Amino acid sequence: MHIEELHQYCLGKKGVTEELPFGPDTLVFKVMGKVFLLVGLDQVDHLSFNVKCDPEYAVELRQQYEQSVLPGYHMNKKHWNTVYVNRELDDEFLKKLIDHSYNLVVEALPKKLKAEVEKIS
Repeated sequence: MHIEELHQYCLGKKGVTEELPFGPDTLVFKVMGKVFLLVGLDQVDHLSFNVKCDPEYAVELRQQYEQSVLPGYHMNKKHWNTVYVNRELDDEFLKKLIDHSYNLVVEALPKKLKAEVEKIS
């Protein structure tokens, strides 16, 4: 996976916007204003991104994929993982981790916002 694929995959999800709130080098994807993925735009050879994760699943992933899944860099390490692309994980698994993060954020939205996401076609 490369950054263009990551970008298109995230923007293809319902209710997603992209922002640069931390400066020009960190792209943040949000669903209904809540962050679900961050990626550094200055990464050329070693792409990684941060995604939200269920705490128990986060530990399991870190143990199983020690070279690819680490505690979230500059994030709450209980709830966020940094995932390194093009190491042990194939693109489909990377997409599943992105989906997991997106779904966690959507599930935590207030009912009104969740309903708005579900209406988007």
